[in-house]
Amino acid sequence: MANPSQGIPVKGMDMADDEMYHQILIDQLEYVKAAGGQGWSWDGEAWLGGDINRLWLKSSGERLYGKTDDARVEALVSHAYSTYWNAQIGVRHDFGNGPSRDWAAIGVEGLAPWFFNVEATAYIGTSGRTAFRAKTSYDVLLSQKLFLTPEAEINVYGKADPEREIGSGISDIRLGLRLRYQLRREVAPYVGFVWGRRFGRTADFSREDGEPVSDKELVVGVTLWY
Repeated sequence: MANPSQGIPVKGMDMADDEMYHQILIDQLEYVKAAGGQGWSWDGEAWLGGDINRLWLKSSGERLYGKTDDARVEALVSHAYSTYWNAQIGVRHDFGNGPSRDWAAIGVEGLAPWFFNVEATAYIGTSGRTAFRAKTSYDVLLSQKLFLTPEAEINVYGKADPEREIGSGISDIRLGLRLRYQLRREVAPYVGFVWGRRFGRTADFSREDGEPVSDKELVVGVTLWY
């Protein structure tokens, strides 16, 4: 496998897509400590299918400053169009702060050169809403069991959504660095640091709520997969 946590077959291992497999991956389940408060966040996914076609369920979000922000769940169908890349199409549901929102989703996920994990998804919602989300990470192997993982994420919206305190343009950027120790392949606790920054009208909403525009977070969590 090119990436055991994703189950992506390498060239020469292709086979008929007639076997069913599955995986549940909780990539991040963590306690968050920021200057203005504390909370928790999550990021996980599950898939069912074969080497070529799969059904995915993904969810991520954070609860901080007494409210749940950026919480979403996605249901996607993926098709492997090359050894390292999958095309995905499906739906996304946002919940938490403000009214819920529903989107159609289309994107790609896979391994870029030098084995960077990449997700890039475009969204179309009701009332002319559009959005784009991109995320990348890379595992640096420090020893057989110790990994250092830098991560970056950006969210962009085509129009403002005041009810959810989101402005148009670049809404937020998050940069993280986590040090993970693999007790065994399925269980890996970690510690890390995450820096986040809101921009434009999204930042204005934070100021109006008396919240910081940027967050410096210490995180302690665990990665689990089955």
